[in-house]
Amino acid sequence: MCGFTLFSLALGSFCIGTSEFASMGILQLFSQSLEISIPEATNAITAYALGVVVGAPLVTLAAARLNRRTLLLGLMALFVVGNVLSASAPNLAMFAIARFVSGLPQGAYFGAGAVVATYIMGPGRGGKAFALVMMGLTVATIIGSPLATFLGQTIGWRNTYLTVAAASAVSLAALWAWVPTTPELDGGSIRQELKALRRFSVWAMMLVAALGVSSIFAIYTFVGPFVTDVAMLDPEWIPVALAIFGIGMTVGNFIGGRLADAYPARGLVLGFGIALVVLAALATLGANIAVMMVGLFGIGTTMFIAIPTVSVRMTKLAPDAPTLMGAMSLAAFNVSNAIGAAAGGFTIGAGYGLLSVAWAGFCLTFAGLAVFAVTMPRGRQLAAA
Repeated sequence: MCGFTLFSLALGSFCIGTSEFASMGILQLFSQSLEISIPEATNAITAYALGVVVGAPLVTLAAARLNRRTLLLGLMALFVVGNVLSASAPNLAMFAIARFVSGLPQGAYFGAGAVVATYIMGPGRGGKAFALVMMGLTVATIIGSPLATFLGQTIGWRNTYLTVAAASAVSLAALWAWVPTTPELDGGSIRQELKALRRFSVWAMMLVAALGVSSIFAIYTFVGPFVTDVAMLDPEWIPVALAIFGIGMTVGNFIGGRLADAYPARGLVLGFGIALVVLAALATLGANIAVMMVGLFGIGTTMFIAIPTVSVRMTKLAPDAPTLMGAMSLAAFNVSNAIGAAAGGFTIGAGYGLLSVAWAGFCLTFAGLAVFAVTMPRGRQLAAA
């Protein structure tokens, strides 16, 4: 039963990750269909990210008293609705609203899923629990997103979202069947959740995540131009590069979950620190195909070594609000998505070239590591790093 419960949680995150990343792969398809420009079409992707950032705290607080099983079922049902609406949207305005609705459940889902996974796996294994829930999202970058993009190219972009909705309905059934019904998963009061947001250390950790993790999005956003305009490869290599990136994320997530449980800070310091080396190498030698592919794998790996530590630390900073802390972690990561893409776009627009996005990521990750060193307690916790 334990394995089935964890599988159902990972399946839900796989569907969420597929929907999020596939939108980038079918961007040109729905822009043509809706008769809008590419820049206009990116508003739909922004709307999804905004839904995550808004939904993470608001949905979690509104559902604070709900049992985590009930909350997960409600969130996945809302996600199904959002993707059905995405498939049937007649214009950009309705499509953006549908993507916003699809993004609302994501933060709360990962927060509640981490609580359920921790309950199943037992105390002291929060890092592994969070990594298992995140595993579905990382696998989505390897399998789900490329497959959904292929479906959009062959049977139409609307069917991509209908397929995601159907898979999400299967996930909903799996959650209903395998997540246990127990009062130990009951929620708490809204006041208890809000108390966590009064703590400086919580907001400091969110800033660390928003800055430090930005480099992965500064690179991921421009993988296509990296492959075709820097390495001078055919566009057919883009899915290969994305898959290599996704494999790195999966490997890093596996390592990071174990480090997060064993050490209070080592995963974050190690992940961010090695990422700086990889980013510098990518910025200076990335025109070499081998360096580029190894660099993409390295960025995915190092960032996801750090991410589980962020979630575990936030939960330890506010143990009375674990669902909210998990949701706020996801909100911070979506803020980093916007920061990383914007920073990369700025350096390219300033005329520094495509590889300059790696230097943009370097500066952001360095800033995140610096904020962590300044704001987090030193003592025994940082000594372990």
